[in-house]
Amino acid sequence: MSEHRGGQGKPSSSDTGEAAGQDVLAVQMGELARSLQQEDTLQDTLQGIVAAAVDTVPGAQYAGISEVKGRREINTPASTDELVRASDAAQYKTGQGPCLDAIYVEQTVRVSDMASEDRWPEFAEQAAQLGVGSMLSFQLYVVGDNLGALNLYNREPNGFDDESEHVGLLFASHAAVAMAGAQRNDQLNRAMGTRDLIGQAKGILMERHKLTAEQAFLLLVRASQATHTKLRDIAEQLTTMGQLPIGKDAVPGRE
Repeated sequence: MSEHRGGQGKPSSSDTGEAAGQDVLAVQMGELARSLQQEDTLQDTLQGIVAAAVDTVPGAQYAGISEVKGRREINTPASTDELVRASDAAQYKTGQGPCLDAIYVEQTVRVSDMASEDRWPEFAEQAAQLGVGSMLSFQLYVVGDNLGALNLYNREPNGFDDESEHVGLLFASHAAVAMAGAQRNDQLNRAMGTRDLIGQAKGILMERHKLTAEQAFLLLVRASQATHTKLRDIAEQLTTMGQLPIGKDAVPGRE
């Protein structure tokens, strides 16, 4: 006669509790995804991610996002506390730390006790002085030369455990999807705004100099090249100040 845990083929109470916990986590992640998708801007999404991380990941008292653009420029676009920005600044200054390793090398990095951490001695000393006891960092995305990480902080040593890491990985995967969508929307909005701005600038030049649309665009391009300025910035200056940055309008095909 075969034996069944929990009697008559039913799962044991521990299995039931684990399944219930997974169901609750799945619901939380689903709600997180829907909530982040409703944010209006990219910055709102980033702030929503760090706020939700503190509410969701066990042990997380503070949270921040680190971004690297072109594998060179690094910054903290969103955080829940000044401690995060101060700690991130220490990483950027020393060129070492868990968030940098999470971004460039590993997907997940845990620091159990910052005071005794020896992987990044210079950063660890500064972070401990700031009041960081433990950290947990996750790679959020790698898109070409642009990278991002989610960093969680606790003022006490051993603030994060295996559950924190498990939940954090799930959270980071959902956050990465939301962030990618927000970035695409932001890029689309910027592209549409740039197109409209250039269209307005062309209209000004066409009316002022009786130019065709092509001639007006060539004039904007000429000003952009002559001043080593982005075409969008040239168009913005013309629409706001009424003139091109090359002193006077050099109209193509005219003296």
